[in-house]
Amino acid sequence: MKRPIAALALVLAAALPGRAWAATVTIACSSVGIELALCRSGAEAWAERSGHAVEVVSMPNSATERLTLYQQYLSTGVADIDVYQIDVIWPGILGRHFVDLSPYIGADAVGRHFPAVVANNTVDGELKAMPWFVDAGLLYYRADLLDRYGLGVPRTWDDLIAAAQTIQTGERAAGNDRFWGYVWQGRAYEGLTCNALEWIDSAGGGAIVAPDGAVTVNNPAAAAALDTAAGWVDTISPPGVLNYDEEAARGVFQAGDAAFMRNWPYAWALLQGDESPVAGRVGVAPLPRGAGPGGHHTAALGGQQLAVSAYSEHPEAAADLVAYLTGMEEQRRRAVVGAFNPTLPALYEDPAVLGANPFLADLYEAVAAAVPRPSSIAGPLYNELSSAVWTAAHRTLSGEAPATAALAELERDLLRLSRGGRW
Repeated sequence: MKRPIAALALVLAAALPGRAWAATVTIACSSVGIELALCRSGAEAWAERSGHAVEVVSMPNSATERLTLYQQYLSTGVADIDVYQIDVIWPGILGRHFVDLSPYIGADAVGRHFPAVVANNTVDGELKAMPWFVDAGLLYYRADLLDRYGLGVPRTWDDLIAAAQTIQTGERAAGNDRFWGYVWQGRAYEGLTCNALEWIDSAGGGAIVAPDGAVTVNNPAAAAALDTAAGWVDTISPPGVLNYDEEAARGVFQAGDAAFMRNWPYAWALLQGDESPVAGRVGVAPLPRGAGPGGHHTAALGGQQLAVSAYSEHPEAAADLVAYLTGMEEQRRRAVVGAFNPTLPALYEDPAVLGANPFLADLYEAVAAAVPRPSSIAGPLYNELSSAVWTAAHRTLSGEAPATAALAELERDLLRLSRGGRW
């Protein structure tokens, strides 16, 4: 057995007394919501099939704390943990500590997943993690209010602005002076990087950094997109949106005080809960597309992956566990039981999955169009890159600087950070 890891970690063994095991594989899983329980039951099912033993280690809820803990483990090169659950932006940050899974998981199995997620997890030509479940930015809307005002679901940002203004004006006239048209994540943090990426890319302004590492963010389409978003503040969005994260936006929308909201798929179940004032009155759609010939629907890619430690004493068994947990059968189970969004396109047509989660039919288009943040390109420098992005965006949203000036400064910062685009 491996020596104990963190004193606060809860280790849950799936081995049965008296049974001989070929290897013991340890997997670190998030404990957010039912994630730990589903991780444990999936790992136990793999242990029964494979003849190996498995230990499940509970990690902190906070992604920031989890990343710090992972960096502490991996920097020492210890073999205490074989499989890590990692965020979509961590393959580039932590990838040097993970094995290339390509020799262990066949190309056919890898090819069944959304290509954008596989590309995100590929660093310097090596598959550093397998997709486990996926998130993408979505537009939530009050279906009852669209019906009341005779409006359709917005397909462009201009559509959303017009609909938000119409509904906001009407609801305030009806007595709700707290009502706003659109809420989103405007605080200076990672969530604003996601929003800014969606605005810029949907307008044809690119994904901040090109696949070859070139810094592309300083362009007219990107500037126009940021200036447009700045115009929402204190018109269709509350001034306080500049301090909103995901939960702050959800709180306003779920209270019935907003017509539209940008958020991740997790919000769906909460909005439909028994205690939710808007239950049964909410719809989901892809985020609007940008204006002009280069405009299209864009959603920032989110989600979780599974990676095998380069210091594992049992890399083949660990990779087999990853293959099982990210495979069709297990992803179907997790979608039905826990509403986790599959990374396998085929499951978005699966009757059992759609029966449990009807909104997944609407999510497919958003996931298929999801754009990764440039974390794999930036590698260990991604946190600095993202900080520069959200700082520039926040300066424009708050009126501190026009988008042209903010993006010119951002370009200089990213060129300096990347040594001229050579990440």
